[in-house]
Amino acid sequence: MIGRRLSIARRAAGLSLRDLEAKIDKKVSAQAISKYERDEMMPGSDVLTSLARALGVSESYLLGQSDLTLEAIEFRKNRLTSRKEEAAVEAAVLSAVERYLEVEEFLGAASFAWSPPQGAPFPVREQADAEAAAGRLRAAWNLGIDPIPNLAEFLEEKGIKVISLPLSDKVSGLMCRARRSAGGDVPVIVVNQRDTGERQRFTLAHELAHHILDAPDGVSGEKLMHRFASAFLMPADTLWQEVGKNRSSLSLGELFELKAVFKVSVQAITYRLKDLRIIGDALYRKLFDEFERLGWRSPPYDEPGKIAVERPERFRRLCFRAAAEGAVSDSKAAELLGITVRELDRQMEQPPG
Repeated sequence: MIGRRLSIARRAAGLSLRDLEAKIDKKVSAQAISKYERDEMMPGSDVLTSLARALGVSESYLLGQSDLTLEAIEFRKNRLTSRKEEAAVEAAVLSAVERYLEVEEFLGAASFAWSPPQGAPFPVREQADAEAAAGRLRAAWNLGIDPIPNLAEFLEEKGIKVISLPLSDKVSGLMCRARRSAGGDVPVIVVNQRDTGERQRFTLAHELAHHILDAPDGVSGEKLMHRFASAFLMPADTLWQEVGKNRSSLSLGELFELKAVFKVSVQAITYRLKDLRIIGDALYRKLFDEFERLGWRSPPYDEPGKIAVERPERFRRLCFRAAAEGAVSDSKAAELLGITVRELDRQMEQPPG
């Protein structure tokens, strides 16, 4: 039966039942598609082909079976989103995670096992707890106090599936757990492909906090997640070494030098300096007034010194490997990656431009 996968693919495409009816030139009605999704009817082969083409998936995908579900979904939002938008994002994430696990199974490649550090989830109730939790995690992962160059790749090495999707500007990212009947739960972090590198890094650290902290719900909990993310990306000891412990003035030039080191926005650095009481409220407000004047505090957050976007590449590498080793056909590898066979051949045979 195709009900679950058809529903996922339709929602991932952001289509209503009537939208899909129109996209397949009304070969069947929206009511019939609804019955397919409830597994009350099966489409004929020509309708199945039309549905797959309209949704950008293969017929084999629609006919496949999977018991994968997403749980504990938490969105990191800039503004409120509609339930329809969230459903489309959830469907796209489920599809991406399903494909990721599928290529691992084709290769017999064991997933990196997610092993939270001892004591996790860390209970946090105040800012000092979040600061301490970031230090404990860095110590458990032998990170010292140095900045992390490629955060997405590092988290994948630790067993977290990191997925980059083209989300709307209303969603920076989300975290969830993928649950399957066989095998353990898989932690997932999704970042907005369209965000700047510095925003993506903060989102990754923030969503990591949701996986390893036990914090209150609501606004207070989110503030603790923010504090953890800041401390994880910008350890206090490193900032004290670079900046000192008490500053009465700070130039934009120095802030941008720090940005190059920590790979976060100058606004995140300024906020962190205030949290650590390296700068006072007056200097903090002065700097943020300047950021506002320069237009860096609103979309498209066009702050100079752009940081390279985070590119989680493990899934793509596995697809290339599966195709090269003959574990899957070229067409299957292309389907998993969501590209054409011609584009797959180009990416595998030519160096990046």
